[in-house]
Amino acid sequence: MTITIDPALKAACPDLAVGVVEANARVMADDSALWAEVEETLAEMRRTLTLADLPALPPIKALRRAYRAVGKDPTRYRGSQEALLRRVLKGSGLYRVNTIVDINNLVSIESRHSLGTFDLDRVVPPVVFRIGQPGEAYKGIGKDVLNLEGMPLYADAEGAFGSTTSDSERAMIRPETTRVLMVINAFSGTAGLEQTIARAAALLCTYAAADPASVKTAIVT
Repeated sequence: MTITIDPALKAACPDLAVGVVEANARVMADDSALWAEVEETLAEMRRTLTLADLPALPPIKALRRAYRAVGKDPTRYRGSQEALLRRVLKGSGLYRVNTIVDINNLVSIESRHSLGTFDLDRVVPPVVFRIGQPGEAYKGIGKDVLNLEGMPLYADAEGAFGSTTSDSERAMIRPETTRVLMVINAFSGTAGLEQTIARAAALLCTYAAADPASVKTAIVT
């Protein structure tokens, strides 16, 4: 899958890079070893972070700055990684969804980047990462209709299907998903991005039966 960054988004967010992981994988309802990794990460985060620390974390700070640059209020529309971190630090914990979604959340918490993970068979190329236009909206996963105007989003030939705040139901991971597209939205630049991509790919192989021969990765700038 080829992904491009629209020039208008890149001009507003010059440090933006996207890590891409594509793999043939299998959705499993749960994995105790994966959840042990999640719990260990959450415990470490609670020991080292507070809610007051979040705005200063470079990936969150960069995404908040990006939202302002493209016309979205970051206090009203938080990045997905900030929402995850806030939920954990408030003591709510994380939902256990399935192994692929749980991997998405774990990598987001570890890296502090916003991630999106999609059923590749429900994405119709070409794919562009761009700024949402007036009137664009979709139903977010477990959410009401999301106003996409002025928001960094992924769109394919059928329209918007993912964003840095919440992804759509159209391309979400389902039990029958066999081809996975994961994007790591690094608004703070490429530092550490290769390691995050490698971590995501390794987790997919370990906990989602991804075929190593099928795993393809890239960095888009």
